[in-house]
Amino acid sequence: MLFRSRFLLLLALAGLLAFVSLSLQFFHLTPVSTAKNGVSSKSRKRVMPEPVTEPPVTDPIYEALLYCNIPSVAERSMEGHAPHHFKLVSVHVFIRHGDRYPLYVIPKTKRPEIDCTLVANRKPYHPKLEAFVSHMSKGSGASFESPLHSLPLYPNHPLCEMGELTQTGVVQHLQNGQLLRDIYLKKHKLLPSDWSTDQLYLETTGKSRTLQSGLALLYGFLPDFDWKKIHFRHQPSALFCSGNCFCPVRNQYLEKEQRRQYLLRLKNSQLERTYEDMARIVDVPTKQLRAANPIDSMLCRFCHNVSFPCTRNGCIDMEHFKVIKTHQIEDERERREKKLYLGYALLGAHPILNQTVSRMQRAAEGRREEVFALYSAHDVTLSPVLSALGLMEARFPRFAARLILELWQDREKPSEHSVRILYNGVDVTFHTSFCQDHRKHSSKPMCPLENFVRFVKRDMFVALGSSGSTNYYDACHREGF
Repeated sequence: MLFRSRFLLLLALAGLLAFVSLSLQFFHLTPVSTAKNGVSSKSRKRVMPEPVTEPPVTDPIYEALLYCNIPSVAERSMEGHAPHHFKLVSVHVFIRHGDRYPLYVIPKTKRPEIDCTLVANRKPYHPKLEAFVSHMSKGSGASFESPLHSLPLYPNHPLCEMGELTQTGVVQHLQNGQLLRDIYLKKHKLLPSDWSTDQLYLETTGKSRTLQSGLALLYGFLPDFDWKKIHFRHQPSALFCSGNCFCPVRNQYLEKEQRRQYLLRLKNSQLERTYEDMARIVDVPTKQLRAANPIDSMLCRFCHNVSFPCTRNGCIDMEHFKVIKTHQIEDERERREKKLYLGYALLGAHPILNQTVSRMQRAAEGRREEVFALYSAHDVTLSPVLSALGLMEARFPRFAARLILELWQDREKPSEHSVRILYNGVDVTFHTSFCQDHRKHSSKPMCPLENFVRFVKRDMFVALGSSGSTNYYDACHREGF
């Protein structure tokens, strides 16, 4: 009896630990492995340690590993979780493109040698990788808005071009798509087997990495889809603001936020010494090195386990990397405290959130168009959306980050609809500014759609403190800001 009692106690503790692991807040996600990618281990120095648990204090290396988002075993997620009497009505997916080659080069150093062809016997690998390449090669006649039709449908350069999606990036979104397929199609039957073009809404910016990321996720979600049913819309703005991009007040918030960033950098003497030392190593003026945004190239090398560059003057090393990454973390912390970015985020995210609300309202009325929406975007797209929703503690969007808004109908009360918000698989609904107090007043497991609608149509402008502004245009053009 004693043994049985102990066994049951251990079993209960194991169950509790599993639940805690799954329910860690979105700012406590833990990566599983650090697979290599693309370059022989014999030709490079290992720079990527393997974390096991979240460190007790902020660790720049740990944070960088989370940012890399190296594909590993299938992750656990909370998408699609709801009481049995709820029916899934529509899903709205916002993604950041997957892992990419740097946009900048550290002056006077050799570019990192990373292969952007898709190769089956190279890690990271996905079972659908070869089929994805084959299917993309048949998509030349797809319906894409200009200029998307001129972009390659998958990466294919032996030495990556600047900003190009890597094999890691493709695999990240094949995994995302397969995960969403298992949940939304196999479990919840969001789309019928004979789904039509008008049931999807697909939009991307004009970069090859966002189009290719969207296609990789779509292929994981709808394997071997009919190209004739696919229509990708082009979005010229990274904010996805469509015809509502002119917003002077938003730009003023951004200028104030950039001024805050500049002043914080001036106060960081360790950061300045680090830049000076790196500039000495590569033999360029400090100003030129800083303008080259070296952290971009360093993160790529870090994520791909490629050593940092050396010259006859020395080597850029992990200590340089840690100082710059630590400053980024401090910048994010101060950004949350000063809240200048919040004003920019509320106005920057309003157009895309307004589109989402309208799409949800149509779905709640019983219309079956655009029940699955996919926006393939950038970090500068997701970051303001997260902040606007009130998810101020959310980590900066990692490669292949996903933000999902689900719309549900209560079968017992068909006129009632609710929303769930998930960030990288974690339910953050009750961390949003429009639903964080909902549990105090109701036992319902989700957030009423009305809360979200009211937030987008009214409360976002209230949060700006713009007295008298009750719409986007007025908030963007108010005087005396």
